Amino acid sequence: MIAPVNAGTLIEGYMTTFDYAASAELFVPKRKRGARAQLSYRRFATAAEAIRFAVEELPTVRTLGAWMLVGEKRFNSGDIQRLYESTNYPRRSRTREIGAKSVIDFD
Repeated sequence: MIAPVNAGTLIEGYMTTFDYAASAELFVPKRKRGARAQLSYRRFATAAEAIRFAVEELPTVRTLGAWMLVGEKRFNSGDIQRLYESTNYPRRSRTREIGAKSVIDFD
């Protein structure tokens, strides 16, 4: 069992704990005509990385059918978006120099 590291996130109408540090697999349907669409597969060291990739890097049309597997739990594209928008999502911060001051940007 994965120990939760973050507070609960509302997914599909119920409260669940989500471990953004757990490894994740992302499946995205390939654009192809036909009854059976093939899936593109990518593995990520953390679920946070998979979520960021799905939301920020994939075209919107392709993310509609995307789904993520974390442990034995499956998350659809709507779940992925909600996890990204959650206050628990680990935002990366960057420090940049402006003149003599350091400024921290939060993504």
